[in-house]
Amino acid sequence: MLRWLNIATVVAVFAALSYEYVVPAIAAGFYKSAYQTLMYECDYAMKDHFIAKRSVEESANEGTIKNLEAAEISLLNCHEYDELRKRLKLYNVSDTMLSAMGLETLERKNYQLSEFVKIHEIRY
Repeated sequence: MLRWLNIATVVAVFAALSYEYVVPAIAAGFYKSAYQTLMYECDYAMKDHFIAKRSVEESANEGTIKNLEAAEISLLNCHEYDELRKRLKLYNVSDTMLSAMGLETLERKNYQLSEFVKIHEIRY
């Protein structure tokens, strides 16, 4: 009986350590490319949507309304990004690891800090 208790304890500790360290690393590695792509696409979709919405507010015409509709459709990328982020959180991937993957995307795209600020700055 004591032997089974020891085995059960070892299995429980192994499972806990796996969930804490192994599963997140495997999940992050497996989904890294998709996560980075969707993060990048969502970022641009949100910016394009903001610009299109402001254009409609300033001058509503057929062209600006079509641009807004197209920008709204591109926001589906954000839905996919959000779903993947939630899936990774279920695999116990930390916010720190997700942020690091996002920063790698910026580095890979050779962003300069001034360009990054310019892209994310909202002007009225």
